[in-house]
Order: sequence, then C-alpha cells, then structure tokens
Amino acid sequence: MGGGQLARMMVPPASELAITLKTLVEAADTSAAQVTVQSPVGSPKNLDEMRNLIQGADVLTFEHEHIPQEILANLEGVSIQPPASALLYAQNKLKMREKMQQIGAPVPRWARAESAQDVARFGEEVGWPIIAKTPTGGYDGKGVRVVSSGDGVNDWLEAGPVLVEEKVPFTRELAVLLARRPSGEIKHWPVSQSIQAGGVCSEVIAPAPNLPDELARTAQEVGTLIATELGVTGVLAVEMFIVEGDEPRLSVNELAMRPHNTGHWTIDGANTSQFEQHLRAVLDLPLGDTTPVPGVWVMKNLLGSNYEDAAHALPQVLAEHPEVHVNLYGKSVRPGRKLGHVTVHSDSVEDARACAGAAVDILFGQPESKE
Repeated sequence: MGGGQLARMMVPPASELAITLKTLVEAADTSAAQVTVQSPVGSPKNLDEMRNLIQGADVLTFEHEHIPQEILANLEGVSIQPPASALLYAQNKLKMREKMQQIGAPVPRWARAESAQDVARFGEEVGWPIIAKTPTGGYDGKGVRVVSSGDGVNDWLEAGPVLVEEKVPFTRELAVLLARRPSGEIKHWPVSQSIQAGGVCSEVIAPAPNLPDELARTAQEVGTLIATELGVTGVLAVEMFIVEGDEPRLSVNELAMRPHNTGHWTIDGANTSQFEQHLRAVLDLPLGDTTPVPGVWVMKNLLGSNYEDAAHALPQVLAEHPEVHVNLYGKSVRPGRKLGHVTVHSDSVEDARACAGAAVDILFGQPESKE
C-alpha cells in the first residue's frame, strides 16, 4: 500500500527473490507506479479498492502509515504485516507516547492537551518553550511546532487533542533500525546518526560516529523492547535523542513501521538492505545478515532542485563523482521535496560528507540567472 519512493525501492529485491508486488498507488505517475508492473490507482480509504489490492496476495504491507484502522479491520484472507494493532502506534502519537511509557521505553515528559489551559499548565510545569504535535497526519516536520505560550496551538485544538512534550536538550539524533518477523527473529543494523534540515532528514551517517558502545547497545535494546512489546513485524525505525547531562540518556522521539529514510544507506552499505529485509520479514522468511561494509556510509537527501528534472545533472555527477551511488525517485520537482538520495562510502566521516554534499549540489543545480 503506497506509491512513493519506499515502494519503488522495494522492487529490485522483490525481483531478485521472485516476489510479485502489486502496489496501490495514489496516481498513475507516482514513483512506484513507474517501475511496478501491477500498480492500480486507488486510496487506502476505499474498502473496495483495498479488497481488490489483496486479491490473491499472501501479505499486505505498507510504505506509509495513513491507512484507516476501520479499513484494516474489514480486510480478510490476507496476512497484514505489520498488524493493525502495532501500526496504531505509528499512526497516533498520543497512543504511542502512552504505550512507550507503559512498556518502560524512555520518552520526554508529555501530556494530552485539550485546551489552551492544558497547554499553559504543562508549559509552566516543565518550562517553556515546549514541543506540540498533532497526534495524526504529521511527517517530515509537518504537525510539529515549538510553543512558548498556552495559546500557541489554538488552531490545532479546534480539531481535537494535541500532544505536548518537553523540549529536551538533545545533542544529536540517532536512528535504530531493525527488522522482526512474525515468528520473533530480530536483526539490527548499526545505529546511525541523522541530521535534520527544517524538520526533514537531510543526512545520515552510519555507523553513528563516536557513539559509545554501551549507549549503542542500550539504543538497540530499546528498539528490541518496542518491536517485541508492540508486536511489530517488518522494518522498524526508532528515532531517538541523546539528551545532554552528567550521564547522557536516550529519549524516544518517533516510530516508523516500514523502511525508513535513515536506512537508505543499507542498499549499498549492508549485506542485506532494509528493503529486502522488510520483504523477508513480512513473509516470515529467515532474515538476512545485516553486517555493514566496513568504513563509514553517508546518505544525503536531494531536497528539491533547480532543474525541471534532477536527472538532467546525472552525466555531470556520475563523471565527477564515480564513487557516489545515486538513487533518483522519478518525482516531479517541488521546493524541499525528497527527489532522491546519494550514498558515499569512505574511511573518513568528513570525506564522505564532503563528497555526498558535492554530489547533491550538482543534482540540485544553480538557480537560473535573472539577467
């Protein structure tokens, strides 16, 4: 379910494993529709279209979380992976925070706010400013706001309750990536570091540089706890903050129950990519080895372009940076839109980041002269 770049990148490993994909896409020209043989156009909110999608299928899985629970409850004759009971916690941030607290996963102080008075009370308790999030529908920085007063989310409150959290003093953001199959087997990739730009993932470094082994183990243990307690199947990404203090601690920020932007480096940098592993996991096949290619991997997103089509710059970037892996998604250009990514391998974090940045600059292009 879903026609974006995550579904598109599922096609090569599916082909290698003789797995046939049928993808319900939002439009005939979406990223996945361009490369998937069976790609009917439809909506996850339409029960008849979803029932048509699963005809003859062994497994239904997702590249995004925006599938109504009532639709999933009315689909029969197919294995749904991850199950709706787990997917719920990637769909609703209030329910996710409540569940994290219940199972003992580290989270920032939070509250459910139903009025401006609730927001003000929480801000006065934990200290201003605070973070506010819409419980559903937010992604890539949307539905997230830094708030400094009780009336900072009045517009959101008109639609329902809002999640409010303390603004933790974090030093960097980590991503724990793992896969779990229904029979319980779990495999982790190394913990990576993500770097944000305007609320959107801009860059990923794997493994996370200068991360103490003990903290990395703790992060992976938290990921295992979440996957097991929630019954997650397929790929799970857990985004965490390292919170500053005398003893650095972890704080869970977000969950994604599907392949994730922070795992794109695994396509070239690990024995088994997150996309192949997701297919293995949801079909309950033995999971692949996740050992990375030794060295440093840097993945950098191409967010928008000055070209009408970023592929215009392919000859230049491939000629000037033959060591770079380029992955373009076939999407129309919009400011800030994820159009593709590049991945670079090196012995040096600095060299890999510089090379990835140079390659993305070429794909982004120079603005047209106004003269």
